[in-house]
Amino acid sequence: MPDSRPNVILFTTDQHRGDYIGLSGYPVIETPNLDSWINQGAYFPHAYSEIPSTTGARRILHSGKGNFACGAIGYTSAEYHEPNMLAAVLAQAGYHCINVGWRNMHPRRKLYGFHTVIPHDLTEGADDYMDWLREQVGPEAMERGHGSDANGWLGRPWHLEERLHPTVWTTDVSLDQLKKRDPTKPFFLWCSHLRPHSPYDPPQFYWDMYINRALPHIPVGDWAKKHAVPQPGLDRTAWKGSLTPEQDQRCRAGYMGCITHIDYELGRMMEMLNRTVDRSAAANTLWVFVSDHGDMMGDHNLHRKTYAYEGSARIPFVLRYPQGVDLPSGACDEVVGLQDVMPTILDICGVDAPEGMTGQSVAKAIRGEPWREFFHGEHSPCYSANEAMHYLTDAKEKYIWFPMTGQEQLFDLVADPQETHDLARDEAHVERVELWRKRLVDLLGARGDGFCDGKNLLVQDKPWGPDVSV
Repeated sequence: MPDSRPNVILFTTDQHRGDYIGLSGYPVIETPNLDSWINQGAYFPHAYSEIPSTTGARRILHSGKGNFACGAIGYTSAEYHEPNMLAAVLAQAGYHCINVGWRNMHPRRKLYGFHTVIPHDLTEGADDYMDWLREQVGPEAMERGHGSDANGWLGRPWHLEERLHPTVWTTDVSLDQLKKRDPTKPFFLWCSHLRPHSPYDPPQFYWDMYINRALPHIPVGDWAKKHAVPQPGLDRTAWKGSLTPEQDQRCRAGYMGCITHIDYELGRMMEMLNRTVDRSAAANTLWVFVSDHGDMMGDHNLHRKTYAYEGSARIPFVLRYPQGVDLPSGACDEVVGLQDVMPTILDICGVDAPEGMTGQSVAKAIRGEPWREFFHGEHSPCYSANEAMHYLTDAKEKYIWFPMTGQEQLFDLVADPQETHDLARDEAHVERVELWRKRLVDLLGARGDGFCDGKNLLVQDKPWGPDVSV
């Protein structure tokens, strides 16, 4: 008897803001293929990254365990020893598990439960894309041969043929692997795109879509003047500072172009899966589109990630159901996170979940069943110890605490979704700040790792590392 359980495609992007998809209502960005899922799946406009940088976020994604529970609270290069990773659990249940593209898991080629790993990991000996590119172009070929940095704000078009772009390669190799899969088993494919993470370098067609468009005003909060380092003289990988209008335009045009390019590749992958791989397999596939964290894009004079603000912490999270799944379609307003991806996949595939996961299947939220009251995220010191943070949100308000300074912020996300007005010192919001502070005290007090004595939040006198013992 053929195995009728759903296939799974986990389609991820890196550093992709939650508002930069068409479903969010952002006025310029075009993601028509992803947007079409709303009629066959679920969209979560209030999805967040528990650790808004890559390595910790990916631990959460593949373990179903939130920050602290996964052993990380920031950016870490440590090996992860969790035995019940998503691919391992699915492989044990009889799935053929394939990973193609950007990983940033350590060691770079550790399988973490997958049967096949074909990485694009920016490291000699662990980057099959770069090996392929040199075969195609020559030994001097370089992904960043155009001069834009992998963590910078410079935007420009891709310098080689479109077919040579890593976004195209990731799709091509994923489709090739699906053709070569074990046909007697359901498959799990993690198709992982590095873009729209910088460099912001889409092929020319996608660059042209945005470079001359009138783009929305960049929000700068009444609290953000301290981040306004002026030009000239700003480092191209700076985490804070004001760009010129021309630099802003190129930065955002490149970023948006990368997102639309990925969406077109998503559409190509859906079509080719249906046409050349297996029509029945295509219909019986659960798609999950999610990113590990966002990108500030100059909001509040900030760049890159690791912050609690919407540009950094909010992520896209969209499902497309396989045939036969009886769940409502449309938008779901509950707050979800990366820890909910693994429980959701296991639930829809009918695979028993291992103990220890802190996440929940979002099918419960879609059905209107009881859900979490609020969501917690954090990040250890990275660019600046003073920017390390904890945050709580229920999608209506957001509370942020900075352990090195003791500063608090409160934002009304309904009236002020761009977080331009800090209400923490407003007398009218004293009770709201106290409520959120008490929630964080209760949460951190239970951890016992020095941020709280059970009654008060404790300001730290020195930075702390991203790895924790659990």
